[in-house]
Amino acid sequence: MNVSHLEFTIAEDPPNRLDKALFRDAPEAEDLSRTRLVRLIGQGAVTINGDVATNPNARVRAGVIVKIRLEVAVETATLAQNIPLEVVYEDSHLIVINKPAGMVVHPAPGSPSGTLVNALLHHCADSLSGIGGEKRPGIVHRIDKDTTGLLVVAKNDKAHHALAKQFATHEVERLYQAVCFGYPDVSEPRLGGLRGVSFEPGAILKVTTQLARHKIDRQRQAVLFEGGRHAITRVKVRKTFGSPNTASLVDCWLETGRTHQIRVHMAHIGHGLIGDPVYGGNRKIAKKSISEEAFSLIKSFARQALHAAVLGFKHPESDEKLRFNVEIPTDMQGLLSVLQGSTS
Repeated sequence: MNVSHLEFTIAEDPPNRLDKALFRDAPEAEDLSRTRLVRLIGQGAVTINGDVATNPNARVRAGVIVKIRLEVAVETATLAQNIPLEVVYEDSHLIVINKPAGMVVHPAPGSPSGTLVNALLHHCADSLSGIGGEKRPGIVHRIDKDTTGLLVVAKNDKAHHALAKQFATHEVERLYQAVCFGYPDVSEPRLGGLRGVSFEPGAILKVTTQLARHKIDRQRQAVLFEGGRHAITRVKVRKTFGSPNTASLVDCWLETGRTHQIRVHMAHIGHGLIGDPVYGGNRKIAKKSISEEAFSLIKSFARQALHAAVLGFKHPESDEKLRFNVEIPTDMQGLLSVLQGSTS
């Protein structure tokens, strides 16, 4: 096993926990997150003045000498593949990608290759300094295989930890655009009486529920009000199509980021996404409400009409606020164009 040894001295006025003190004083070039430092303490890889440290909560005084045994980042067993990527932004700490439809984010049973991770291993190559001791991209969040749009990926342990913290504390701006069945009208009595639904200024509909795996179909998520994980989505209608309103273009803001969250919440309020094979439902559409072309395209749209359009966060190194915006992809643009043409 390849290892290296890091040595440094705790500076004046250290924080009151060992892990925090190590995080503050360890050389920045090592990109050691607090999470990894806690793990290293647990592995017996940290010594203080020659004694093995075992408690990340322990106090430490200024002037002591710290030695940390580090495993050199090893090459991952995951295959690097030369797959084209649309890079929106990249530096030595992170990369922002506009993911296409049909691409899985991470290798898994059934999708061992052709994923975003496979592509990033090739694209980033030597710029990956290691996540948890392995040279691999740090996946901070995911979007579904057939959802398009923005993803940020960390290139080192420190950036991974800092970005993950922003997602955990809901500091990241995430705006999705979707095309749904019907018109989520905030003045509709049915919505006003639906559990988990409330309204905010600016005609914004707020959905607050718990989400968990469906008891029978483990590939689905289900809305709960006890147990599960807390989930909040905000929805605002941008445009409606058809007469009466057959479909709508909506903005969806994620406060939390649970699996399938937007898709499940839109189905919960009775406005599943067009093309969604799991939650969209077989909604009946009056043929006279839209053109035959629009009717046919809605029925045949090949994926959930969902796009991660805006992503905003603080840079993990400079603390600068970064905000990215990518246009709706061609297939959704085509759907919106046909729907617009069918609206009188």
